[in-house]
Amino acid sequence: MKHKIKLGVVCLTRNTFDFQAAKEMYDKVLLDLNKLLNVEIISVKETVMDTPEAIDTGRLFAENSVDGLVIISGTFHLGHLLLEIKKTCDKPILLWALPELPYNGGKIRLNSACGVNLNASNLVKSGINDFVYHIGPKIDENWVDAIRMIVALRDSRIGIVGYRAHGFFNVGVNELALYGKFGVIVDHYELSELYNEMATETDKYLEKLNSTFDSDEVPQEKKMKVASLASSLKGFMTRHNLKALAIRCWPEFASSFGIAPCASMSLIQDDDYIVACEGDIDCTITMICHQAAGANTPFMADISQVNLEENSALLWHCGVAPCNLRDGRSSCTLDSYHAGGKGMTAGFVLKTGEVSIARLDSINGSYRLFLEKGTSHPMDKLLTGTYAKVVFSHPMKEVFDKVVYTGIAHHVSMVYGDFSDVFKIFARLKNIEIL
Repeated sequence: MKHKIKLGVVCLTRNTFDFQAAKEMYDKVLLDLNKLLNVEIISVKETVMDTPEAIDTGRLFAENSVDGLVIISGTFHLGHLLLEIKKTCDKPILLWALPELPYNGGKIRLNSACGVNLNASNLVKSGINDFVYHIGPKIDENWVDAIRMIVALRDSRIGIVGYRAHGFFNVGVNELALYGKFGVIVDHYELSELYNEMATETDKYLEKLNSTFDSDEVPQEKKMKVASLASSLKGFMTRHNLKALAIRCWPEFASSFGIAPCASMSLIQDDDYIVACEGDIDCTITMICHQAAGANTPFMADISQVNLEENSALLWHCGVAPCNLRDGRSSCTLDSYHAGGKGMTAGFVLKTGEVSIARLDSINGSYRLFLEKGTSHPMDKLLTGTYAKVVFSHPMKEVFDKVVYTGIAHHVSMVYGDFSDVFKIFARLKNIEIL
């Protein structure tokens, strides 16, 4: 489900152009905007022409705590108008030009794109760059989804249980830099707090485990542990009001709790909970962004088994992918191949189709964004864990060169569908370098 947001919408005009036609077009736009899923529209019904009206508009949007500004240049207009709105309500902007109308008596009727040009120039020369532009009869829904990403992060409280995994220095974060950039607050909990969380839905998850996995060879005691931990994870996140949870899932988890958490994480991710392995908070926030824009059940993966000859890589992890991503052709197993037989991991091949991968990655307190897209291909189940064979849209060597030489950490968020354009807008609005 896409994240809920609130948008302020206004149409700017000038009476030296065909502002009546612009108003008719604007009325149709408002009807369309009110059909957007999980978007509340705060609009100024009449077009805005002068400075006092713009000041009132900014106040209206600020009082209603909108998340983004949709500034429609119905016609060319005065440069004061947007500046007054932005001064009072400092939110990311969509500069929107309506399609030009046929000439009427040899005169340009709207000059809408020139209004966008004026607004953009004023913003950039003011040092303001949190905007994108759009020309067309319908809103740019990629911009809308990028606002969802921004708001979802701002609204998120993330938990980290334990710490990052042993030796994984590259997934550590500066928590205050994370807060400063995205508004995310991270709360720390000890592993023992999760171990001791009351499990109230063990039977539910045991039934789900038995219906999902081939687990005949797994002792009932271990299956109960997996189901109990899944229930505890859900209860822990609910009780602490956490949007997502990053877990130090090894090395001590299996020895101190009795099983590794992988299969339990797979089960609750299937219920749209976001949990990340190895204490990786940056991958966690990337997964939140993917989910906010409408992606189903992100999968945290390693870029593994790079094959330059086949131009492919295996997006693999030890057994945590959400169950609903399985291909439906290969067996879906509950395995205990690591941690001295205490692993309890999911095992299946992921489904085929178009995929996107992304990682918001911190370096020295700053953020950059790694993006790629490709296609998941059919493959036989030849190893344990959860995985997909992916051919990227760029040559594999170029992709891996980018990962290695920029120092991107070794986890990505993988989803089905193409969310690259949404992330590109998100990166521009948040002033983040795209690799």
